[in-house]
Amino acid sequence: MRIVLGLEYCGVGFCGWQSQKQGCGVQDALVAAVSAIAGEKLSITAAGRTDTGVHAALQVVHFDTAVQRPLTAWVRGVNSHLPAGVAVLWAHEVGADFHARFAATQRGYRYVLLNHPVRPGLNHGLIGWYHRPLDAAAMNLAAAQLIGQHDFSAFRAAACQAKSPVKELRLAHVERRGDYLFFDFRADGFLHHMVRNLMGCLIQVGTGAQPPAWLHEILIGRDRTLAAPTFDGAGLYLTHIRYPAHFGLPETSDRWLFA
Repeated sequence: MRIVLGLEYCGVGFCGWQSQKQGCGVQDALVAAVSAIAGEKLSITAAGRTDTGVHAALQVVHFDTAVQRPLTAWVRGVNSHLPAGVAVLWAHEVGADFHARFAATQRGYRYVLLNHPVRPGLNHGLIGWYHRPLDAAAMNLAAAQLIGQHDFSAFRAAACQAKSPVKELRLAHVERRGDYLFFDFRADGFLHHMVRNLMGCLIQVGTGAQPPAWLHEILIGRDRTLAAPTFDGAGLYLTHIRYPAHFGLPETSDRWLFA
């Protein structure tokens, strides 16, 4: 049977989602925990990878097994074998037509940024930080120019393995709440470092160093070297994964801290 899990994790202390030789990936911890419950080594496929220090309010994975276990075992049982920074939220049995990565029709990220002269202490590693005042209205104007289907090569990491740089960005929104800025992005898919590279450019607009129209120039220029540096990953969260309705899976986590 095919089992799908929804999980959350804090990226602090992990070298990203992807399994590594030194065993420091979130995937390494989850494979070990799921295999302990199954009594056999299982292979796990995720909806997408996250970088070192990046978090997930909702990550979705699937695995195949012939072992019969109640769904509660894939939640509480697996959690008993996971490190404190990772937790399975729910488990469902699905058909063989489900694939955590390829069946996803939309993904979403949120970047949480403290915009304050003094760096954070309490939330260190959980939020991003920028010390100079940022103009949320200007950043929203800039972000709106990216909505739609475009070639996002200008925001693509050199190591990106995606077959095509063309993605459909469906949401790009900036909201200020006091000293905090929330950047929300949703698309049919994301390139490697795409959100963090977008963040770097939006910060340039927010400070007034570049006008909102500059972001569109960077987009159509398709030249990564002309864009801003990649922004810190600490405040980035995978928050949203959508699948066709017939699978009956949650799109987001109701435990999201920065709602």
